Amino acid sequence: MILGAILAGGRSRRFGTDKAAAEWRGQSLLSHAAQTLAPHCDLVVVSGGRREGTGYATIADWPRNDLGPLGGICGALRHARREHFSRVLTIACDTPVVPASLFTRLLGAGGSAYLRDMPVLGCWPAVLADELAIRLERSSDRSITAWADHVAALPIDLGQALPNVNHREDLYRLDAV
Repeated sequence: MILGAILAGGRSRRFGTDKAAAEWRGQSLLSHAAQTLAPHCDLVVVSGGRREGTGYATIADWPRNDLGPLGGICGALRHARREHFSRVLTIACDTPVVPASLFTRLLGAGGSAYLRDMPVLGCWPAVLADELAIRLERSSDRSITAWADHVAALPIDLGQALPNVNHREDLYRLDAV
């Protein structure tokens, strides 16, 4: 079984307000990310931050908040292992447009895999939960790419840049996608 995890625990400093709640085409960025991820998963959850009223269960970053995306991934891996999911497919809440073929490629890799240009988009076996938790406790390196290299994850090239919302102006650029 595949758990989908939307990473939404960031502070949205550059955006100015909560990015996950920002609207594009009549829906929150969180909803867009969930709809993009859902066809490839058995269940979708939100990792990091309280998200009441979204219809998605929220799981805490692990081992604590403020560890960046790896804290969200670790929380999702722990939840997946506890609930008997084999893998976690991750997406950031600020990445509302992802081709379905990427998720197919990530899942088809069989083990750990990630998008080279945007490593928050990845597929991670749940058995890596403890290893990542230990790394987060012992190392100050919060790079997803460094973690991916450590676990010999397959980097996937998409051949195109995906839109990412970091600033309010980026929402307007999405309309060109």
